[in-house]
Amino acid sequence: MGFLWFAIISVMLTGYVILDGFDLGAGALHLFLARTDGERKQIIRSIGPVWDGNEVWLLATGAVLYFVFPQLYASSFSGFYLPLMIVLWLLMLRAIGLEFRTHINDPIWASFFDGIFSIGSLLLAIFYGAALGNVVRGLPLGPNHYFFLPLWTNWNVGAHPGVLDWYTVLSGVVALVALSVHGANYIVVKTEGALNERARKTSLVLTPVLFLLTLVSLIATLSIHPNLLANYNALPIGYLIPVLVFASLVAVFVFQKGRKEVAAFVCGALYLAFMLVGAVYSLYPVILPAIDPQFSLTVQNSITSSYALRVGFRWWVIGIFAALGYFTVLYRMFRGKVAVADDDN
Repeated sequence: MGFLWFAIISVMLTGYVILDGFDLGAGALHLFLARTDGERKQIIRSIGPVWDGNEVWLLATGAVLYFVFPQLYASSFSGFYLPLMIVLWLLMLRAIGLEFRTHINDPIWASFFDGIFSIGSLLLAIFYGAALGNVVRGLPLGPNHYFFLPLWTNWNVGAHPGVLDWYTVLSGVVALVALSVHGANYIVVKTEGALNERARKTSLVLTPVLFLLTLVSLIATLSIHPNLLANYNALPIGYLIPVLVFASLVAVFVFQKGRKEVAAFVCGALYLAFMLVGAVYSLYPVILPAIDPQFSLTVQNSITSSYALRVGFRWWVIGIFAALGYFTVLYRMFRGKVAVADDDN
């Protein structure tokens, strides 16, 4: 059942990136797109009913990871202790900024919490991208499969890397731009008027930038880790994945240019999905690569017992159907454009 659970976790993580990605992107653009208090309220109202529910997928993915691949969970959480604490604080600050902003009418405090919300969202996007960059680059795992990373060392990719080096920072920038495009597309779908038009223009400007950054990151990835092509060479149908990645970005631009906002949003979500599928396809069966490949964690050497997997699968099926039902009702209830209140002008 190793491959099945690997696929399940990958799908859940992809779902989190797509769902929480648009409100992270909207948050990162919050101060840049919204020029009035009313427009900032529009952005907050567009994500307000769903943002906390979207983060459930992160918790659910962590829970599944804990019981399916306990060695991976233990190794990654101990090794990434410092960046995980930073991410935890950013999640809390972002939530504080978003919630307090909706309950305070004082313009000075409203601006302060707008900044907390936007900066928290922006930094989270960068750290998430850097985290994926660390996994793709490889980690200094030892024979006991544990490691520790400082926040940075000398910014080079080598035997003793930090969490942040030139490659992981590049990955963070790609993630920030990708989620900003996703967030801009979402704002276009949910708003009207001047804010809608600025979000559309932002998407049209950032999408070509994302296309170039994705190409640069692909070249950079192959320069530091050329053996990631092994699975693609073994099963060449995988080469369709990068084609779909770039095709989805072209589609975002074309649909946004043609004012087909929902189609543009869907294609932006597909871009994120194909990027993650490409990473997973290149790594499998490795789930936590080591700089020295003999110490890498794989599906086979990290998975829990068959009994636990069978019992866990039954509970997972119940939980996933409950979650899907909840999200279906939630998004149906809050579909459509966000209304502009009289006091928002």
